[in-house]
Amino acid sequence: MVEIINDNTKILHLTLKKKWFDMIASGEKFEEYREMKPYWEKRLCNMAKIDVGNSIAVFKKYDLICFKNGYAKDAPTMYVNCKGISVGWGEQKWGAESRLYYIIKLGTITKIENYGTDRKKKR
Repeated sequence: MVEIINDNTKILHLTLKKKWFDMIASGEKFEEYREMKPYWEKRLCNMAKIDVGNSIAVFKKYDLICFKNGYAKDAPTMYVNCKGISVGWGEQKWGAESRLYYIIKLGTITKIENYGTDRKKKR
């Protein structure tokens, strides 16, 4: 795994539950879903008009996705290449329900930190 990050690297930061983090780390999950809400529209789209039958969207371009499993300073962290963003129906096995989502397509994992190690703080 090689991580190339410079001042021009565009990184999308997302927090995940352990189940989804583990599935991405194992290579089992290839997409991440976000609800079709104004919060995610601002983070993922430059411009969007999305309806069930008629969608027009211009998505932001990200180089990497930084997934964190939790909010702790030493939480497991994984950097994954971003292959693009679209709108569609997600896979139920990857946590999607029967509705439209922003679909973030995942590429190769470039780096994993604090994963599979003892993270207990020394007292």
